[in-house]
Amino acid sequence: MPTMKLKQRVVIFGLLIVGGILLVTTGVINSHLVWSNSEKEDARRLISSGHHIAFPRKNLDESNYTSDTQNSPEAQKQLNNVDTAYKVDAGVPAQPAAEPLRVNPIKLRPTKQYERNLYPLPKPVSLNFNLEDMLSERPQLKPHRKYKRRKAGHEGDLMLYEEKPGIKLTSWELFHNHINEYGLYRKDDPNVNNLIKDLQTKRIIGTEQKSGGTQLKLIMEFSNDGEALFKPMRFQRDVETDYNHYYFSDYERHYAEIAAFYLDRVFDFRRIPPTIGRTVNMTYDIKRLANRKLAKTFFFSPSNNVCFHGSCSYYCDSNHAVCGYPDLLEGSFAAFLPPDKLADRETWRHPWRRSYSRRRKAAWETDDTYCEGVRNRTPYVNSRQLLDLMDMAVFDFIQGNLDRHHYETMDPYGNETFPLHLDNGRGFGKTWKDEIDILAPIYQCCLMRYSTLLKLIDFEKGPPLSQVFRKAMERDLAYPILPEKHFPAIDRRVTIILNTVNKCIQQKGFKEVVIDDKL
Repeated sequence: MPTMKLKQRVVIFGLLIVGGILLVTTGVINSHLVWSNSEKEDARRLISSGHHIAFPRKNLDESNYTSDTQNSPEAQKQLNNVDTAYKVDAGVPAQPAAEPLRVNPIKLRPTKQYERNLYPLPKPVSLNFNLEDMLSERPQLKPHRKYKRRKAGHEGDLMLYEEKPGIKLTSWELFHNHINEYGLYRKDDPNVNNLIKDLQTKRIIGTEQKSGGTQLKLIMEFSNDGEALFKPMRFQRDVETDYNHYYFSDYERHYAEIAAFYLDRVFDFRRIPPTIGRTVNMTYDIKRLANRKLAKTFFFSPSNNVCFHGSCSYYCDSNHAVCGYPDLLEGSFAAFLPPDKLADRETWRHPWRRSYSRRRKAAWETDDTYCEGVRNRTPYVNSRQLLDLMDMAVFDFIQGNLDRHHYETMDPYGNETFPLHLDNGRGFGKTWKDEIDILAPIYQCCLMRYSTLLKLIDFEKGPPLSQVFRKAMERDLAYPILPEKHFPAIDRRVTIILNTVNKCIQQKGFKEVVIDDKL
C-alpha cells in the first residue's frame, strides 16, 4: 500500500509539471493576441475610418493580373493616394465613425443607365464627302496587272463528275462540277436554288460529329448522298455577344452562318457554299442515327427538353448543352465542298490575324506600316489575293466578325483564285459596336477593288443594303434570320467603309487606291 501511494504522488507531480509547461508555452506563443490599450485604440480608429477595406484592394491592384494601364500616371497617382490613406498617425484625433454600409441586394442588379453605358446607342454616321466627286475619278483607274479574260460559259469549271446517259447527277455533284476560279457558283446558275431546296427538304439518313474545332458541329447525310455541316442553335437571336467575353471565347451563332451566306450572295462574292436554316427532330434525326459515343451525351433537362453536348474542345459538357423545344432544334446547314481527294484546298494564315491573347496585341495593331511587308510577300505580290483581303475586310466588318484567323483557296487554281469565306458563326453579335479595326487591311494598305466600291456606292445611294439583304433572306425556312436591330447597323457600316476609302483617296489619290482588276 505505501508503494502505491508513492506512485500516485509521482504521477500527480508529473502531471502538474507538464501542465505548467503547457501554460507557459501557450502564453508565449499567443502573447501577440493580447492587445494593449494603444493597439485597441489604433484598431478602433482604423475600422471607423473604413481604410481596412482598402487593404485587399491594394493587394489586388499590385497583383500580376492587373491591366496593362496600371503603370500609367493616373493609376500611380491613385495608388499614392491610397497609400497615404493607409497611414495611421497616433497623434491625429480619431475621425468620427462612418455609417455602416447597408446595401439592398436589389440595387446590385445592373440599372438601365448602366446597361446603356455598356450598350450605348451608336452615333449616327453620314458621308463626309460627295459621292459624285468620287465617281468622277473613274477614268483615272490604274491597271493592277495583266488581266486574264474571264472564261466564257462553263470553261474552267472543275467538272469532277462525268455526266453519263441515263444517270442524273445530284444537286451536290452539279454544285461541285461548276466551281470555277471566280466563285463557288455562277450568278445565273439555276442549280444553286435546287441545292438550297434539297438542303431544306431532303430526308436525313446519317449523323456524326465532326472532329476538331472548338464547338459542337455535326455532319448530316441526306437521302441523295449529299452532305452538310450542321451547327445547332444555342440561344435566341436577340442574345448578343456578352460584353465580358473575348472574341475567341464567344459562342458561335447558327443564324450568323445563314445570314453570312445571303450577305455574300448580295455582294456577288459567291465565296460561301449554300447555307440555309432548318428545324430537325433531335430524337429522330440525330440521336436515332448517332453512334454510341454521341448518343450517350443525350439527356433530359429539368424542363423535360431533349439536350445533348457531344465532345469538343470547349462548350461540350452538360453545362453548355444544346437543348430543343422540347425535341425540335433549329440549325444552319452548309453544303459540303468537294472532298480533298477530288479538289484539295490550300489553307493560308490571314495576315491581319488577331493575337488570340488577353494581353498581347498582334503586329498589325501596333505598326501602321504593316501593309508594306504584306504587299511584298507571297502570295500577295502580283496576284489578286491582296484585293481579295480587302473584300474580306468589307464582308467581315459588315457582320462584325473578329474571328478571321485563316482562309482557304481552291488548290486546282493556284494563287489566282478567290478565298473561301468560311466559319462566320461569330458574326452578327454586336449591333451597338462597330469594330473599326476589322477594316485595318483597307486603311493600312489604302486599297479597294473597284467592283466592290461600286456596290457600296449603290447601297449608299439606295436601295440600302439592309433592304436588299432582308429581301434575299425572305425565302429561308428560318426567316426572320436577323432581328431588326441589325439592319440599321448594317447600313451604318456601309457608310463607315465609304468614309474610310475616301480618306485614303484624299491622301493618295483615286487611281492609287481603287484598282480595277475586272473582277
